[in-house]
Amino acid sequence: MDEKIRAALFQKIAQEPFSRKFGISLTEVRPGFARVEMTFTDDMENMFGMAHGGAIFSLLDAAFEIASNSHGTMAVALSMNITYLASPARGARLTAEAKEINKTRRTAAYDLRAADEAGKLLATCQALVYRLEKPLPFLDD
Repeated sequence: MDEKIRAALFQKIAQEPFSRKFGISLTEVRPGFARVEMTFTDDMENMFGMAHGGAIFSLLDAAFEIASNSHGTMAVALSMNITYLASPARGARLTAEAKEINKTRRTAAYDLRAADEAGKLLATCQALVYRLEKPLPFLDD
């Protein structure tokens, strides 16, 4: 993977206000793949004291964002279809991975999975991006 792209993605996710709000960190990126992590905190609970679906979705979306832009050109989400399977324990360290399963000149499809630190599968997701023919705008930052 081009080191300039890799470094720019690590820098941008660390600076992104939404990722900072949720404590999402990028741990691995390569072409068509990303792994991100966050800790499930009390302020991410729903009315039942379980993880809010939006928190799990946000973690998956962050992995999707990085994986789909890992080729150095802009990609924007077209759709995401999530299935929730389990809720993590409060305080658990959560991981999401996005893997590219198909890429054309204009679109790319991804398989995403979120799990807790024990490996319990929390959610799966299928996602699709539209690939723009524009370089990432922050590569020269």
